[in-house]
Amino acid sequence: MTDHDIERTFEALPPAQGRAFARTWWGRAWLKALEDTALDSVQLKAGRRLARAGAVGAVSVRPGRITAVVQDRDRTSHRADVLLPELSEEQWGRFLDIAVERAGHVAALLDREMPPHLVEDGAVAGVELLPGVGELEPECDCGSWDHCGHTAALCYQLARLLDEDPFVLLLIRGRGEGALLDDLQARATRPAEDRFSPRQHSPEGVDAAEAYATGDILPPLPALPEPPEQPGQPPSLDTDTPPAPGVEPSALEFLAAQAAEEARVLLVDALDPEHVRRPPADELTLAQDAVRLAAGTPDERIAGRLAAGSGRDRDGLALAVRAWSYGGTAALSVLEDEWAVDSASLARARTVLESAWEEGERPALHRSGNRWTVSGTPAQLRLGRDGRWWPYAEDRGRWVPAGTATTDPATALGSVLGDD
Repeated sequence: MTDHDIERTFEALPPAQGRAFARTWWGRAWLKALEDTALDSVQLKAGRRLARAGAVGAVSVRPGRITAVVQDRDRTSHRADVLLPELSEEQWGRFLDIAVERAGHVAALLDREMPPHLVEDGAVAGVELLPGVGELEPECDCGSWDHCGHTAALCYQLARLLDEDPFVLLLIRGRGEGALLDDLQARATRPAEDRFSPRQHSPEGVDAAEAYATGDILPPLPALPEPPEQPGQPPSLDTDTPPAPGVEPSALEFLAAQAAEEARVLLVDALDPEHVRRPPADELTLAQDAVRLAAGTPDERIAGRLAAGSGRDRDGLALAVRAWSYGGTAALSVLEDEWAVDSASLARARTVLESAWEEGERPALHRSGNRWTVSGTPAQLRLGRDGRWWPYAEDRGRWVPAGTATTDPATALGSVLGDD
């Protein structure tokens, strides 16, 4: 019997109510790889529910394939298979020689333990033990063309099997435990110069002058893509793996979405030089950045954290977000700061305002610093440090931004007074 004829069958496991699917490093690493590479989070959630309910029967594991019967909630049974490519003989050779180079790996493997560092060391040698994007190929008699709840449930169940015996992963990749350990012992006794060396297999370099000379025959670079109108959808963190202490998944999902939007804006800036550039997040103060994030309409809990972190209450944060929507940091400054206006600016403002209305129709203005309030009306003007005028309106006893800025104080005041 060859190593490829080996098949192991694991009895059905009881429901996993009240416990995580994975307790060990290997089980958690499998779940992370599964959830990081999955394209359909809906099917993952359905599979997680089935596996947690104990709907997965006995699991058969052999090189390149895992199989089980999975029962739906309506008691309908389906045969589910998940295929994972086997490692080639060359890949196994590289993997085993890398393992032999670390005495600790050899001792652990011969003692039937799987050190987690094997994953990193294998990746250095170009051998990936955990599944990558597109490597988990589903087959199910339910008729689904891609991963369904049944194949996803089987993948989740494998995490529990890896908790008990991480050598199962090596079996799926093509080597049973016995053959693997025999080969490892044989390689451990081989002279060091006969073992695999990554340098022996690396491609030869290309002469720099030759590569430069061929540059003019290469095809031209493609045209720049159109900037995306919306950012990409960040991955969902709604997984069975419990978060680390102090980590809030909903807050991380919100930050990921905001980072995607910031990346989109930076891309638009790079592709369109005429685009009005906003200040990047790393140029903002902590309080300003909290307002920027709050403008992304987070849920109530995250908004509360942003308000506290920026030194505002909920109403204060909402007011700051309103100002931000009209003009970013400049609008925030006008909302929160008051300063003395120089005499030249005062004279220009009076001249413009007096000429905009007929005698007897001019609004009576009372100034305090950079703020002009119209007597008897809920209207106010504020002068920004950049010389622009911002309209404000009174709402429930407080002044709130009422529009974007303009260089003409009469236009700004007319917009809040309702004048044509």
